[in-house]
Amino acid sequence: MITIIGTGHVFRLSEPIMFLIKNIWPEAVLVELDYTRFKMLTGQQDPGAQPVQVEDKSPWIYRRAAKYQQKMAKEHGSDVGSELVTAALTGRQIGAEVAFIDTNATQVMNEMWEEMPFRERMRYSISTYTDGFRGKKRADTVVKDFGEREAEMMADMRRKYPTLVRKLVDERNELMAEQIRDYAGRYSKIVVVCGDAHVEGISDLLSDLEIKKIRLRDITDKERLDKIRSEAWNHDGE
Repeated sequence: MITIIGTGHVFRLSEPIMFLIKNIWPEAVLVELDYTRFKMLTGQQDPGAQPVQVEDKSPWIYRRAAKYQQKMAKEHGSDVGSELVTAALTGRQIGAEVAFIDTNATQVMNEMWEEMPFRERMRYSISTYTDGFRGKKRADTVVKDFGEREAEMMADMRRKYPTLVRKLVDERNELMAEQIRDYAGRYSKIVVVCGDAHVEGISDLLSDLEIKKIRLRDITDKERLDKIRSEAWNHDGE
């Protein structure tokens, strides 16, 4: 069984993620992070390594998006990507194999920006600027809308931002699905924690495997979350 948990990186989700992993008790926990990003988020470094100042070569639009995420996370009382870090650390606590199945974020953003046509760049630049004024309410509304109109919203994104969707969603879905399939050949119980926009794409690529999906709307809605907690708490091990 592969349980895929969809999250939002600016929301306060560490507690439900920890609860689900501890109650599912998987043999492997796969996280939408690359190892370098994980070390940055946790302040870890390799033994004997000396701190170094690294020049930020990411495009300005990436830095703007990162600042926006940090702002949204702060308004939700969280840190960007904290639920992914929690997933990895909880996996280690229960003795599961922990794997970081994403590619380098800065590299992908650089590739995306280089491949983007001028009009798409302008459209995306304007959208990130205007979203910065909408705050927490905007983020909460997007979660609700995405839960109800996911196919429609993704189709609209593909029309407006084809390069962005290809680089940030489709290609990463393929990369993560390939690694998940590899782990599924070795373990019978796996938890995958990734951004909610990846859940359906990854599931489609692994349609021949047994998959259970827990979506962002499930863990941000109290009634839905209480039901999931009850099911996890009272499961019979099957």
